[in-house]
Amino acid sequence: MKEKFPIIKGAENFKFKGNKIGILISHGFVGTPQSVRYLGERLAEFGYSVLAPRLKGHGTHYTDLEKCTHEEWFESLEKGYQELKQECRDVFVLGQSMGGTLSLWLAHKYKEIKGIILVNPALTLPSFEQFRGKGLPRYINEGNPDIKARGAYEITYSKVPIKAIHQLQTLMDITPAIIPDLHCPVLGMKSAVDHVVPPENTDYIIEHIESTEKETIVLPNSYHVASLDHDKDVIVEGCHRFVQQQVSHRVV
Repeated sequence: MKEKFPIIKGAENFKFKGNKIGILISHGFVGTPQSVRYLGERLAEFGYSVLAPRLKGHGTHYTDLEKCTHEEWFESLEKGYQELKQECRDVFVLGQSMGGTLSLWLAHKYKEIKGIILVNPALTLPSFEQFRGKGLPRYINEGNPDIKARGAYEITYSKVPIKAIHQLQTLMDITPAIIPDLHCPVLGMKSAVDHVVPPENTDYIIEHIESTEKETIVLPNSYHVASLDHDKDVIVEGCHRFVQQQVSHRVV
């Protein structure tokens, strides 16, 4: 699928070159790297190499998203992983919402991934259930991003193609089957109040994943798009601590 529209200013991939510990960051459904840029900038300050790819069909125009498959979203993240892996000894993956779902698949395919950090990962999305199996309407109006902090801005689409919703639903439907096959360390972060993805999604993953090292952090003052919300520094600090635990304080 070839995108027809230019990338929205600010929605581009971003990369910070640092040490041999890489952190790959995935944004969520209808989001862009802009939504996770603050996390990337802060993590880069610790010296990590950080890369956030733009998932195909995102950050341009919603008609581009209409033609995308969930496999293409995965491929976008996978290319980012392969690029970071060439430059880094250890790679961790941080994914928000659908980005968390894709992170599970990446860790399933690449067993050498050192750990995954999931922020409000999506296995169910109740508000989209009414569109399951339906062909109309072609586009659904997208409301304001679910962010508690006033003045926070996220680059996103005004409309969501129903075909893209079906792709997301397929991705979420097939993901629980792979969770018991995962053994890498995992840090789950869930907002105490999330109007998009039930916090129980994170609980389910932590409960069913076969990792011996797993932990949950509750974000008390954020809604779904936690990377742009009041607890964004809690995410950064939790991620940094988790990564340091896994690399055993090796010299980088």
